[in-house]
Amino acid sequence: MDLFEMIQSMQHEPFYSSGTYDNKDVGLCVGWICHKGSYCDCMPITNESKDLLLFFYGENFAGKEEFHSLRARGQAIENLDASTVLHLFEEKGYDFLRCLNGWFQGLLVDLKQREIALFNDRYGMQRLYYFEEGDSLLFASEAKAILKVRKELRALDLQSVGEYLTCGCVLGNRSLFPKLYTLPGASVWKFKNSKLLRKDCYFKPQEWESQPLLGANELYRNLADLFPRVQARYVQSRLPIGISLSGGLDTRQIMAYIDNKSMKLPCYTFKGMHRESFDVKLARKVAATCGQSHEALALGKDFLQSFPTLSERTVYLSDGCLGASGAYELYLNKLARQIAVVRLTGNFGSEVFRDLWGVKAVYPNKNLVHPDFRDYVQHAANTFEDVSKGNNLSFCVYKQAPWHGYGRLSVEQSQVVLRTPFMDNDLVGLMYRAPESERASTQLQWRLIEHGNPALVAIPTDRGLLGRAGTMSSRWAYFVSYFFFKADYLYKSGMPQWMEQMHYLLGPFQPEKLVTGRHRFTHFRIWFRNELAAYLKEILLDPRTAERPYLNRTFLERMVLRHIKGDRNYTSEIEQVLTMELIYRLFIDR
Repeated sequence: MDLFEMIQSMQHEPFYSSGTYDNKDVGLCVGWICHKGSYCDCMPITNESKDLLLFFYGENFAGKEEFHSLRARGQAIENLDASTVLHLFEEKGYDFLRCLNGWFQGLLVDLKQREIALFNDRYGMQRLYYFEEGDSLLFASEAKAILKVRKELRALDLQSVGEYLTCGCVLGNRSLFPKLYTLPGASVWKFKNSKLLRKDCYFKPQEWESQPLLGANELYRNLADLFPRVQARYVQSRLPIGISLSGGLDTRQIMAYIDNKSMKLPCYTFKGMHRESFDVKLARKVAATCGQSHEALALGKDFLQSFPTLSERTVYLSDGCLGASGAYELYLNKLARQIAVVRLTGNFGSEVFRDLWGVKAVYPNKNLVHPDFRDYVQHAANTFEDVSKGNNLSFCVYKQAPWHGYGRLSVEQSQVVLRTPFMDNDLVGLMYRAPESERASTQLQWRLIEHGNPALVAIPTDRGLLGRAGTMSSRWAYFVSYFFFKADYLYKSGMPQWMEQMHYLLGPFQPEKLVTGRHRFTHFRIWFRNELAAYLKEILLDPRTAERPYLNRTFLERMVLRHIKGDRNYTSEIEQVLTMELIYRLFIDR
């Protein structure tokens, strides 16, 4: 009964495939959900003698060399579904985990030895939550599944709340919920006769960190040889593939190595309500230059009408890891699925190539949090300072990506099969050998783009950058693009209070109309003030919200009313409180 309830809590869409398996002899009861026709839609996987079982979620992009010995013995290995993963285990034993390449989680069952191994990818991107209770282990890829059958866990960990308000995510292998943890990356936990034997780790980032650095030219030559081979792995699929294209460098690097003569991959770019952004205009040029089709997927005005439902569903799907304003991800990825089930993106390219830090410790508004809660905020800042020490790339791929990036990934994966070549093991391993000077600029990526498709270097990025020295007109384009990039951020959520008050006094003569939508396609600062004002009042001015232990109720009411009035900007604070309140209502109070 527990398993059925857990599966039902994760059955979010009618296009999912699902099933269950129960074996009391080995003490296992397991269920699964995945996209129909996807790489892992073949469970349970068994060997010829039927004494091995594999349950696998995610994808494996291991190179052809990993299957060489299997092919030498006459096995037809195409790696289009997860059955190849079990073949690798039979060939290599538990060393097969080091051969797997991608984001995944799995359960391997040896019926003869009565042994079970629970494992995940080396980054921990395909999240597994677990709850240990005596000799038993309850695990699920979504926290809500465990909360569904263990009502005593329905509470919020205040340390985690402090980290969410300060860093935008929970740090470490904890969750928002006490006693509910996440499996560390590269884990393999082994059980025998229903008892946990040991918790092992099959890979540590120190292996990559200890590699000798390469010179700039040698690094480039290695990347020019490797990236096309990596790219080829990510365009093989049983399902149709579309490319989520932007005006930046990361997706352009992907496009530079797409062979348009043999492969047609529809491209699309997300678009706002007001105008075509630089992203849309430039992505269209990139797609045309590469001989591919392009479509703009618009965030329609019905998004605002549906926001109450979409925001609640977003927070629910992500187990509270993606904020309410991330509802656009759910809306737009539904549209993306209509083009292709598999979405190839440039996600994490900036982190891997340029050490881009998207997570910082930023103290929340001191007036917003209750005085008794401020110690949790300070503890969060101290924790972040500790975990951010060390190798920058390790922070990006082993901490920032699985802790902060998971929220968006979880919502995207609810609608599409998401892929990115930028966290391929071979590519990440090589980038650990990049000198600091190469990671401090964009020139390495420009060189790779020019190597793949020289015509793409002449198209500026959404920030006006060019791969070659520009003419005066291109410098002017850079200035215009960069100005609008900064201004768009200012008008999104970063506007200081003195400027907000000045704009309020201007009344209908708002200069932001010239800026809105040229870079970003969401405008919650404005929407919270206008179309979503009634919803905010309904949720945030509810007496239940004011009673939450982390909030200063006096400031909360003033904050909401002043933002809606228009003479103060509390966009970030409102988004935080709205998300936290939805977490309470969806997971704790319900």
